[in-house]
Amino acid sequence: MKEQLIADFFKNKKTVIVGFGREGVSSYRFLRKHYPTMPLTIADQSPLIHVNDFAEDKHLSIVAGEKYDQNLNKYDIILKSPGVNLNRINYFIPPEKFASQAELFMMAYGSQVIGVTGTKGKSTTASLIYHILHHARGNALLAGNIGIPFFDILDQIQEDTILVAELSAHQLEYTRFSPHVAILLNLYQEHLDHFNTFNNYQLAKFNITAHQQEDDIFIYNYDDRYIPTLIDSHKISRRFIPFSTSTTLKNGAFCTQTDIVLMKNNEQICTIPIADRENLPGIHNNNNIMAAILACKTQNISNEEIIRHVATFKGLEHRIEFVGQVRGISFYNDSISTIPEATIAALKTVKRVDTLIVGGFDRGIDYSLLLEYLHENPVRNIAFVGKVGERILSEWEKSGAPLPEHFLVENDYAKIVDFAYAHTEAGHSCLLSPAAASYDQFKDFTVRGRTFKELVLKKNDSQL
Repeated sequence: MKEQLIADFFKNKKTVIVGFGREGVSSYRFLRKHYPTMPLTIADQSPLIHVNDFAEDKHLSIVAGEKYDQNLNKYDIILKSPGVNLNRINYFIPPEKFASQAELFMMAYGSQVIGVTGTKGKSTTASLIYHILHHARGNALLAGNIGIPFFDILDQIQEDTILVAELSAHQLEYTRFSPHVAILLNLYQEHLDHFNTFNNYQLAKFNITAHQQEDDIFIYNYDDRYIPTLIDSHKISRRFIPFSTSTTLKNGAFCTQTDIVLMKNNEQICTIPIADRENLPGIHNNNNIMAAILACKTQNISNEEIIRHVATFKGLEHRIEFVGQVRGISFYNDSISTIPEATIAALKTVKRVDTLIVGGFDRGIDYSLLLEYLHENPVRNIAFVGKVGERILSEWEKSGAPLPEHFLVENDYAKIVDFAYAHTEAGHSCLLSPAAASYDQFKDFTVRGRTFKELVLKKNDSQL
């Protein structure tokens, strides 16, 4: 039994769960299911950890507060939740001590896993793959960074279940196993506060394929600036399937203005129409669709079923999500945008953007690309938010380029929405696409997006 393989990993090992959010709670439940009396420690920076919920567990120790990470080397296994940043630790921890749900899941079930990663598009791509497989086969499960801990689906897995895993760089950082089908969508500067350098971030992402074997499959973005270089720098042997929006490939997939074309040995296998799709708007989604189609073809899903189920897929919340039209203004929530490239893609997708909301927590990302785009493609009104907004505005002023009507605010989204209503012309759009992280004010981008939507809809006095 593959679940038992995971359980055996912890046998007679002194274990600490670091980080007690959703995944940490999931890990605790798994370990207590298999080892009810094993000594176990939970370590979390928050002093508000739910101690009372586990008062009856006499074999549990809790370390909470600022010094939660000071003695981790005394444990055999450090089961780390993805969001935990241990960069401040001033002592060496052997990498082999680290474990994660993602790694153990792929250790046990890797032959059944389609893993998806990339700076942008991984949630949409993983969800689309799952949507197609679920409706075509019925025996598929989705878990991972999408918000479902891997250990929470173990009791649902059968031998023929196809497992779709959305994998973040944090989940892949210490992983020594890769999925049978690995997808790498793109690489942009992101999470530099955690990884310190862009190269470290790239290497973490590349772990999705780094441990694959010859009979495994790697689906990747041929157009990406960094992925081909990573492939060349690693001596890896597997089946490579590229996709491209700009190059006619002999193998893999490429797209025209109207179709996705699948190729094998320089012969066209099939074409799948992609024109006039409102559920996945924007050129950037062509990559997501191609990656999803290629993944589903590895599972022998017919072209007809792929076409049908792509057409019924609905876009995800916070991803160029249409909030509604109020007082003639169309509002869009793209809160998941945490890098400049995502905001540029949103601006290219949403029609008639009159007001842009940009900014948030500053992680030191380079915003020159976004500034260049906005100088060449002006937006009439911009709300600059938080430290990132302050930095972009400052760099804009230094450039000498004409400034739009603008509003600089620390983090008050009620005032931001008021600004949008006051300055956006009817018949035009207001786009929240921050190009920055949210955790200067919000727990994550989902809270930011929902806050924005709630404030917009409070103005609903007539037309929505």
